[in-house]
Amino acid sequence: MFYYFDFTVWFKLLRLVGQEQNPRQRRGLYKLLLLHIPLRAAVTAVCFFLDGILFPGLWFTRVRTPVFIIGHARSGTTLAHRLMDADARFSTFKYYELLLPSLLQKKLVRLAAWIDAHLLGRALERRLQAWEKRKFGPMQHIHKMGLTIPEEDDLLYFNSCASGFWLTKLPYMSELDFFHIDQRPAASRRRMMKFYKECVRRQLYLNGSDRIHLSKNPTYCGRVESLLEAFPDARFVVLYRNPHETIPSLLKLLNVGWKLQGNLSQERIRTSNEVMTGLSYESYLHPLEVLARHPGTPRAVIDYRRLTTDPKGTIEDVYRDLGMEISPAYAAFLDAEAARSRKHETEHRYSLAEFGLDDREIRERLAPLFEQFQWDDDVPAAPHKNKEPAHA
Repeated sequence: MFYYFDFTVWFKLLRLVGQEQNPRQRRGLYKLLLLHIPLRAAVTAVCFFLDGILFPGLWFTRVRTPVFIIGHARSGTTLAHRLMDADARFSTFKYYELLLPSLLQKKLVRLAAWIDAHLLGRALERRLQAWEKRKFGPMQHIHKMGLTIPEEDDLLYFNSCASGFWLTKLPYMSELDFFHIDQRPAASRRRMMKFYKECVRRQLYLNGSDRIHLSKNPTYCGRVESLLEAFPDARFVVLYRNPHETIPSLLKLLNVGWKLQGNLSQERIRTSNEVMTGLSYESYLHPLEVLARHPGTPRAVIDYRRLTTDPKGTIEDVYRDLGMEISPAYAAFLDAEAARSRKHETEHRYSLAEFGLDDREIRERLAPLFEQFQWDDDVPAAPHKNKEPAHA
């Protein structure tokens, strides 16, 4: 049970930081990579090793039939994850648990939370809430985040320097590839996935070994084959939404984050946008190409439009396709969800032209999906105010 750290990417990140023009930004990133990341990784590595000694029951914990929700970012993966996570049979990672993947770390955090609640009058909780507002505030209107909110499993790899979240700090998408895991050498791929499986086992030990791991990761569209190698009995939920909406929405999200980093080169941002657009096409096509080679793997395909208009019926179909039954308690939740009016909307302005996207190229590259989902019946994204659910 050893910790995973990608030294190759770590050295590459250090090299890229040296190219940063902003001295303050450069110093901050060097501090993160040379001090904070090694310290976090070292502490976690020790705790990770101790887990097997301090918690012997971990050796008997198994990961069975995990469910992976994937799809292009902004396609409704978060909404589908929230709806399914309401089923008590599932286990998920909270944001803070992804950054502290060892059992020992999680246990210590829960102990600190108990002390804070019972002896300190929740003083620590108030300070963390204030930190959350500073950390996540600028992005909350686009994607809600918080320390105790479930987040993408890929964050497990951040302190290992192997997570796509690094691209929010260093937009060098032409040099940093966290997507094509299926194309990596077998040994490298399996080592990475073995660590992931060990993290999932620890979470199941914590939440209940009889539960099913539920994961939501748009970036995992590029590692479906790797997931099946690590979890042969895995099940998949694949989200699809009109690319005229998802691609510019994702680019808007990324560009907002990059602008918060400071004075970045417009040429670098333009190049990163182009690379991300290419990855977008692969996010749409690669999952079903891999699953077609594994016809025995249970999978459910969700049309975003139906998910937002008929969440109950959509989830019922997902459970049927995955071979799962809906409990009475979860059925009651779905009934309430179907009856609830949807008032949580935010307004975003984005268009294809804003990011130099070509409507004809999108239609040509994704022609089979346009035909399957009849996206041509929708009005393509245009440079006007567009509403979309905040959780999409």
